[in-house]
Amino acid sequence: MKLVRFLMKLTHESVTIALKNGSNVFGTVIGVDMSMNTHLKSAKLTPKNGEPISLDFITIRGNNIRYFILPDSLPLDTLLVDDTPKTKAKRERTGPVGMGSRGGRGRGRGRGRGRGGPGGGGGGGGARGR
Repeated sequence: MKLVRFLMKLTHESVTIALKNGSNVFGTVIGVDMSMNTHLKSAKLTPKNGEPISLDFITIRGNNIRYFILPDSLPLDTLLVDDTPKTKAKRERTGPVGMGSRGGRGRGRGRGRGRGGPGGGGGGGGARGR
């Protein structure tokens, strides 16, 4: 399970978030998005060397988060269960279909348009002095 998926399940939990600039934020999680941006309510921001500031709401950008401090009462065993449905793997395609990995148009030497080699017109290759 991805870390972000776990953090997204922490809605309504009170956590402390340590930031890279040395500040700490304590509050109740409203939500976490895929970029780990975290939205808190009833938050208390404590700057590195300063007085705590109370905030109704705060959004913390994900790349500014050093780590989450979770409450001891949090049931980690139930939260860490991966309950997301598995998507079926796509079948590998064989042969040239559309603009697939091989056999698509517009790449490689392609078919020659010249006189060709022995055997007539068109076609690629032929005896070109190799």
